[in-house]
Amino acid sequence: IRWSDRPQDFRTEVLGLVKAQQVKNAVIVPVGAKGGFVPKLMPKNPTRDQFMAEGIATYKLFIGTLLDITDNYAPDGTVIAPENVVRHEGDDPYLVVAADKGTATFSDIANGLAIEHGYWLGDAFASGGSVGYDHKAMGITAKGAWLSVRRHFLEMGVDVQSEPVRVAGCGDMSGDVFGNGMLLSKALKVVAAFDHRHIFLDPDPDPATSWEERARMFALPRSSWDDYDKGLISVGGGVFPRSMKAIPLSAQVQAMLGLDVPEIDPDSLITAILRAQVDLMWFGGIGTYVKASTQNNVDVGDPSNDSVRVSADEVRAKVIGEGANLGTTQAARIEFSLHGGRINTDFIDNSAGVDCSDNEVNIKIALAAAKRSGKLTEDARVDLLVSMTDDVAHLVLEDNRLQALALSIAERGGAAAMPSWSRLIDVLEEGGDLDRKTEGLAGTEDLARRAAAGQGLTRPELAVLLSSSKLVLQRELEESTVVDDPVLEEELVAAFPPQMREAFETEIVHHRLRREIIAT
Repeated sequence: IRWSDRPQDFRTEVLGLVKAQQVKNAVIVPVGAKGGFVPKLMPKNPTRDQFMAEGIATYKLFIGTLLDITDNYAPDGTVIAPENVVRHEGDDPYLVVAADKGTATFSDIANGLAIEHGYWLGDAFASGGSVGYDHKAMGITAKGAWLSVRRHFLEMGVDVQSEPVRVAGCGDMSGDVFGNGMLLSKALKVVAAFDHRHIFLDPDPDPATSWEERARMFALPRSSWDDYDKGLISVGGGVFPRSMKAIPLSAQVQAMLGLDVPEIDPDSLITAILRAQVDLMWFGGIGTYVKASTQNNVDVGDPSNDSVRVSADEVRAKVIGEGANLGTTQAARIEFSLHGGRINTDFIDNSAGVDCSDNEVNIKIALAAAKRSGKLTEDARVDLLVSMTDDVAHLVLEDNRLQALALSIAERGGAAAMPSWSRLIDVLEEGGDLDRKTEGLAGTEDLARRAAAGQGLTRPELAVLLSSSKLVLQRELEESTVVDDPVLEEELVAAFPPQMREAFETEIVHHRLRREIIAT
């Protein structure tokens, strides 16, 4: 659920996000949706407290209304339909919410509402609350995306954990994905970064001291690039507010960014950073910064960044890591790949957050059954959840590792595999499970021409096929009797952390989402 700051076009924003969410959810039990809200009654020039109070009131209204119209389970397992609601579909008592931009600290509020409504999931309704897995503290989203980055570089013969890699990025050290991500290797040379407030330039950083300084900033309760110790920045670098009319450029920065001017306006400087010749471009902030050369800004649907956006054929980074959503358009990813760049997609790179939430919900449902039967006290449940944090992270990151590996294996098929991919696209399209145009997939003739030229599908295209195929298979399995085969109970138990497998085997085997977990 996102607290949108785009009242004029939040529908466009949420539609873009739901598209990524649907395919991202290929690794988890529920199908994907996205919610967004805009506070209509926000006072003009609100104080911080007024701003938060109005946002929370709007969030409560939104979540409360969702719960009002959602089916529920009675303790005996029968489905209770909501009162005074016309239902156009069958029973559907499974609704969970997760945090997004602006709502990271609201999980307890949502869980409070779920408990007030008597909703069967209790505090499993909104993941990441005070009795849940804190994604930022775990650094789970960044760690998942970092596995994609490591694979890209390993396939180029570089170990990012020990060999210096030059990085430019979008975000700052107070953010979850950017902050955690830029601490995952002590060999990084972060040469340039920007967020909505500042531009950071450090042409020749020392990997060790700059890592220490980033770690210090990440630990602060609030920070911006302006908190970076200027004495540690290499010659010619600096931190500049985006509100400046013109930013002076040292000889070192000019050389790093390929510019030949003594000063430049902030937007043009950000554009130059996006075009910089670096090893890695790390997206950890909000906004879409790269489009395809065939797209215009209107196609992108992110007007606030029109002035800084670049085309994929101008990006000189070797690898793009998408810790954030929608950092580039799908058409841009494909174009960047065809030009030899290495990139997956946002829904592959940053799926660990939603995967972690899914694990939390499944675990809490099993433990709720144990609590009802008197096998587990509330204090013991809380202690157990905390003790399993690392095991949950391991389960989640293994999904990330395998998805990135699957793309590498599929990519090895090259041009020879194109006829198979073409048929798969046709099958998915005929079944209404894929819209070629929306996903930016070329027509059959174009793909045949590409194969004739010795090129296969790119990783971003394969990612769409991988996730779409998984969703179709998951649905077909759930509608079949295959998932009811007792042999598959092993798969069900293996989906839970080791500490639960023996102690709570009964609760796992009789899990309310048993069929869905096996299918997934």
